[in-house]
Amino acid sequence: MRRMCHAHVIAALIGCASLALAVPAQAAHPTAPARAVLPAGDGWASSGTGTTGGAVADAAHTFTVSTRAQLAAALNGGDATPKIIQIKGTIDGNTDDAGQPLTCADYATDGYSLDSYLAAYDPATWGTGTLPAGAQEDARGASAARQAARVELAVGSNTTIVGLGNHAGLLALDLQIKNADNVIVRNLTFEDAFDCFPQWDPTDGATGNWNSEYDNLVVYGATHVWIDHNTFTDGRRPDAAQPFYFGRIYQQHDGELDIVKGADLVTASWNAFTDHDKTLLFGNSDSAGATDEGKLRVTLHHNLLQGITERAPRVRFGQVDAYNNHYVVTPGQEYVYSLGAGYRSQLVAEANAFTLPGSVGADRVIAYWKGTAMTEEHNAVNGKETDLLGAFNASHPTTVIAGDAGWTPTLRTRVDSPTAVPHLVDCGAGAGRL
Repeated sequence: MRRMCHAHVIAALIGCASLALAVPAQAAHPTAPARAVLPAGDGWASSGTGTTGGAVADAAHTFTVSTRAQLAAALNGGDATPKIIQIKGTIDGNTDDAGQPLTCADYATDGYSLDSYLAAYDPATWGTGTLPAGAQEDARGASAARQAARVELAVGSNTTIVGLGNHAGLLALDLQIKNADNVIVRNLTFEDAFDCFPQWDPTDGATGNWNSEYDNLVVYGATHVWIDHNTFTDGRRPDAAQPFYFGRIYQQHDGELDIVKGADLVTASWNAFTDHDKTLLFGNSDSAGATDEGKLRVTLHHNLLQGITERAPRVRFGQVDAYNNHYVVTPGQEYVYSLGAGYRSQLVAEANAFTLPGSVGADRVIAYWKGTAMTEEHNAVNGKETDLLGAFNASHPTTVIAGDAGWTPTLRTRVDSPTAVPHLVDCGAGAGRL
């Protein structure tokens, strides 16, 4: 019943049609959620000045948009004027300024083609020790830049972006909250931010990998960000449907939500992260201490993470409070881990619920990525409180993680019993549930 409840929301949100209008329409009377602010004490984003987004926006900076061109105009290059942007329907990032659809072929330039790229960098002839270089790699980069100019949109300070009703979303877009402060993103379905031009890296791992750009949502050097009641999904382009080249999946997706480059004071609450590989990355390099030390403070609570392969989250440096989330590993899915204890991380995982099939043991929930300690308490597996860290340490005696992250979260408005979390979260998280 719980999964059916979540599936109903996904079905309702995917496939909404875009509406073509020439300019962003001002909305003098925004809906109540558009003026909402983060409650006091609700996670790291409530710290200090709190997070109010564009709640004080005047009528001239309150918009209802339904096309990519309107959204870009309302964002105004990421300026800091308080603004409310209400999304109506689903906005497709791969459209031109007249609202006409764009395909990967429309971005390709300088003679790029996938067939030519594959022929040029086949490991059988190119080898495995050197990154691609030459005409086809240059053409791939130029083509990728053309797509990036269309699908990446900057979000400035003092902005609220909120979906109208139960059927609002962003398709194939990468929202970039970069070096901004005080941003709210709510009630949207983020679907399929796909890269037309993945790069082959024969040096990535033992057999090489395809690497792509574009996360659904990136928090980059930004502060006081509230991400609430959104759904993140690969949707109509699941990884399982993608081909294999050079023995590796042709990966066109990056992350669903990345918080990186000194970002700080973020609360992600009541979101649904679904059917994705590398999902939540908090800190993108072990060598980023100069920018990330003392930052990357993130709260994750009451989120549904279903069908996720790994990084839910993977943490470096930051004090991350993950509580009351529901992790659902679906039978037959690829699964690596959920909680990644990375370099100098201080991860607290408490009162979460894990629904695991018989093929996945509790010892697989945590992964060691040079993290030396984490707090893990009162988490339940299939309805029974389970010592996840003890299970990990017993199975990994050479990489033991200590049981104290070195800090105690205080910014919590409610903590539910982990046995109640599946019902609460599955029928409360995601877009359309405000």
